[in-house]
Formats: sequence, C-alpha cells, structure tokens
Amino acid sequence: MINSYANSDDAAVAIAGARAGADVVRTMYGQRLNRIDKGAGDFATAADVEAEQAILAVIRAARPDDAVLGEEGGQHGDAEAVRRWLVDPLCGTLNYAVGNMLVAVNVALRGGAAAVADPFSGEVFSTDGATAWVRRDGAEDALLAPTPATRLVDVNLDPPFPGAPGFRAVDLLAHPAFVERYRPRVVSTTLALAWVAAGKRAAYVTDGGDLSQSVHFAAGIALCRAAGCTVTGIDGAPIDEAGRGLVVAADDETHGLLMSMIRSRSQRARTR
Repeated sequence: MINSYANSDDAAVAIAGARAGADVVRTMYGQRLNRIDKGAGDFATAADVEAEQAILAVIRAARPDDAVLGEEGGQHGDAEAVRRWLVDPLCGTLNYAVGNMLVAVNVALRGGAAAVADPFSGEVFSTDGATAWVRRDGAEDALLAPTPATRLVDVNLDPPFPGAPGFRAVDLLAHPAFVERYRPRVVSTTLALAWVAAGKRAAYVTDGGDLSQSVHFAAGIALCRAAGCTVTGIDGAPIDEAGRGLVVAADDETHGLLMSMIRSRSQRARTR
C-alpha cells in the first residue's frame, strides 16, 4: 500500500509515515526489548529502529529524491538538500521501555508539512504548513484550537541544563506566580507540544540549543505554529534565528506571563 502515497501531498506523506511508525510502536509494546546504548544515559530499542525503517519506507516510496535525517539511522541522501525530512520514530523511549504509553512518533518536512502520532490514543496531529488538525479513527478531521484554559504547563526536566545557572526549567516551578496560576506536568515526550496545539495544555517549556531543526521538536513546532500558538526560545527570540530552548504557549498572554517568570529567575541567578 506504500505506493498509494506516491502522488499525494506532503501532509499525507507525513501522516502516512507517522502512522506506519505508530503501528510498529504499538505492536511491539510490552515486549522484552534489548537496549541499544547511545551514551550519556540515552538508549534506543528495536522498536525505535523498526519504526524508523517503516517511516523511511513510506517517505522513500512517495518522495524518493528527498533527504531524510532519522534519530536512529542518521542522514539519508544529501544533507544540504532543500527537501529534508526529520524523523523521530519513538519520542519517549524511556517511557516506552518501562511500559509507559506516553510516547510520540514525529515526522516533519523541514519548513513544511508535519505529523505527530500518538500510537495508543490513535490520534494523529498534522499540518500542511498553514493549517493544523487532528485525525482520529472513525471521525472527521478537526482543526486544532489552542487554549490556555487547562492551565497545565508541561516542563521538560531532563538534563543537561545548558541554560544554567541563568535558567533551569526546574526553577520555573518554584516561581510564586507560576504556582499561583499554573499546574506543572512532566510528560517527557514531545507529544506535549501537540497537546498545546490541541488545547490540552496551556504551554510547554524546555531548555536547549536551537531546536528548530531537531528531529525531536520539528514536527511539534510546525504543528504549534500552524495552530496559532506563540512560539519562541526561552530568551524570547525566534527559535530559527537566535532563540535557544523553547517556550510554546496557547496564546500571547500565557507566553508573556511565562517569559516574565523566566526572565526574573534568570536575572536573580545572575546577581547571586
């Protein structure tokens, strides 16, 4: 059935790839999987590798001339190609390896279409680069509608902390204004970005370098932008220019409040 996507648009290819990866992740869930050590406490499993191969098969059949950067298999094709797909076949490997279903499959065309699949809910969040929607089995596509109403903010607490001592995401949780207004969540997968776009989270915050071309974050960032979320680095700069890390909020007000908390914490750390 892969060849049926050969003449489809990029969003359809992204959705098909994410679904193919999600099928593998779901099928292999609960099996005893050997860990492939990647150093610094990171690892992959056979599910990561097989899911990436399934996604690559879809992309190769539909877009044979495109380059692909995969989390597990690395670069395929010309790294300088204009059309380059970024693939994270299993975001949340540690969750998955211990039997936690909070994982995502991310497929993004750089600067274009993207899809994020939740293997266990069956939801596929996607964008053609202009509009974002969610597809559920047996239901019509629904436009994503971000909202801060939940007041739930996902904060990535995984080390390292490249912004320290100026900023560490964990410090945000102790800010009096954060405690008063929001409730923290730690999902440990970029599925949380799709949830911001879908109105299931008010915001998402993580430290790090330039994440705009990251296989982990590219699909979620594309979704949030297309859905109308406010997206910057933790310094408030556009992430594809000078921005570092990521602050994604359902609206400008939520983003502004979080940025004021981040800046106050950073200033306090610098004066110590």
